[in-house]
Amino acid sequence: MSARVLIVDDEENVRSALRRSLRRSGHEITFAESAAVALALLESQPVDIVVSDHLMPGMTGIQLLRQVRQVLPYAGRIMLTGHADLETAMEAIRRGDIDRFLTKPWDDVELKVALDMAAEKAQVEAENRKLLASIRAHDGSAEPGAPAGRRRDT
Repeated sequence: MSARVLIVDDEENVRSALRRSLRRSGHEITFAESAAVALALLESQPVDIVVSDHLMPGMTGIQLLRQVRQVLPYAGRIMLTGHADLETAMEAIRRGDIDRFLTKPWDDVELKVALDMAAEKAQVEAENRKLLASIRAHDGSAEPGAPAGRRRDT
């Protein structure tokens, strides 16, 4: 399954290496050199997954991914960093700001698996949202959050 992926890193050599690593991933990859550029791109090009470096000028990866969560709550969020601050990453995961944390240098297989898993999760969640909308449309009096087929008493 193919996903639209935005990769954000301020270092050109890292973006180049990621481009080479993911060339045959099957995903549609877009790159941004800063958090500001990434946020501007997201306004016109929604994505399924955002992978961000953590330490960047202007805004950290966690700050960016927190904003991504606000505008694209269903997008997968992965932080990729050379500065392995495990406590910061774990706190961001607990808060729901990021889904996964990978360190630089990355393992190509691990990165591809992380993207594939995030893509699969995004696809399943999108299908679930469509099915739920269909059920609610069919059974207009269903209580939001109630199991399918249950109607509220009138």
